[in-house]
Amino acid sequence: MAPVSFNEVGKVYRDDTRAVSDFTLDVADGEFMVFVGPSGCGKTTALRMVAGLEEITEGEIRIGDRVVNDLHPRKRDVAMVFQNYALYPHMTVYKNIAFALKIRKMPSDEIRRRVEEAARILGLTAELKRKPAQLSGGQRQRVAMGRAIVRHPQAFLMDEPLSNLDAKLRVQMRAEIARIQHELGATTIYVTHDQVEAMTMGDRVAVLRKGELQQVDPPQVVYERPANLFVASFIGSPEMNLVEAQLERGDGGLVCRIGDQSIAVPDELAAQRPGLERYVGRTVGLGFRPEHLEDAALGGETPHSGRLRGQVVTTELLGSELLTYVEVDAAPVATAEVLEVREDVDRSRVAALESEARAHRTVMIGRFDVASTARAGSAIEIVLDTRKLYFFDLDSEAAIGYGDRTPQAAKPAETARLLP
Repeated sequence: MAPVSFNEVGKVYRDDTRAVSDFTLDVADGEFMVFVGPSGCGKTTALRMVAGLEEITEGEIRIGDRVVNDLHPRKRDVAMVFQNYALYPHMTVYKNIAFALKIRKMPSDEIRRRVEEAARILGLTAELKRKPAQLSGGQRQRVAMGRAIVRHPQAFLMDEPLSNLDAKLRVQMRAEIARIQHELGATTIYVTHDQVEAMTMGDRVAVLRKGELQQVDPPQVVYERPANLFVASFIGSPEMNLVEAQLERGDGGLVCRIGDQSIAVPDELAAQRPGLERYVGRTVGLGFRPEHLEDAALGGETPHSGRLRGQVVTTELLGSELLTYVEVDAAPVATAEVLEVREDVDRSRVAALESEARAHRTVMIGRFDVASTARAGSAIEIVLDTRKLYFFDLDSEAAIGYGDRTPQAAKPAETARLLP
């Protein structure tokens, strides 16, 4: 296996459409890197440039110690797994997996050894004599992966390989692919628009928007410390709640005014965000995750709790939790970045967000305990953990700096700038 490096890579099509801009990223030997972002963000284009299926307009791509810009795809020593499997229907599983090795005129004993080893890893030993039509969707995808594994390439490239599977099978195959990648120690670049896949599979996640890297970090860092409004709104299901808030100085420290309500910023959090001082008297984007909200009627308040009043719009009982939609008197953050994420997920939510912005009302989502009696139409008080607040500059969309951010989280060149 080998590392893969992008150095200021760009892609411009003949009609002057720019798909990728100044893409700089190092994928380590044996790393599982996930490219994630909404449709049209350039993630597949970046992957296809590594494979040689798209010409590189600017910059340089290296696989191992070789610059591959002008190398034919066959000479790049990478294996690509597509979403449509691309299996030969008239061939058995054995012959499908062995096909590329036979083209290379490899000795039959070596072909058999490699195919049987790949079948063992993939759990396909009992299926080698069957044909694709006799297999399930998950088994077909494993056959497609088997064809890549037997080649012993320097890197695996996977372009949304699970998109054609049903929800339950996708969950199973996520775990399978992660297990196989770990067992092989294979350098892997995996493209998906599904942020749940990205968060559960990757060693690191590269979030893209309009052909540009927004943040590159381990999944938990991306979730807990989003670099900007786009990442904050894209990563998380349900998404982060984002409202406009006036930052003021009260007798006890910093206070966020949300409509006619207020939330105190804990001193500990203010110390971790020294840049907040520059925003006193200004409007900022204030964010909090659904899991940090709870029905105040259930208690559980701490010295770090804040309260907001609102009205329940609707609820969704998911068995282990109650998703509760609460409308509060506050303007939502409706920047182009947030609207872009909403449009990619659900166009109806874009119209709803724009309507909320005009009415200065925001519908927040909370993950409540199932013991909550919240019902549509009822007034409610919600408690939020103020230690988990996020702050964003509404002009630059950048997160207002994490003072305790460690340098190991990501290379500075690979991470969107955080305001100090």
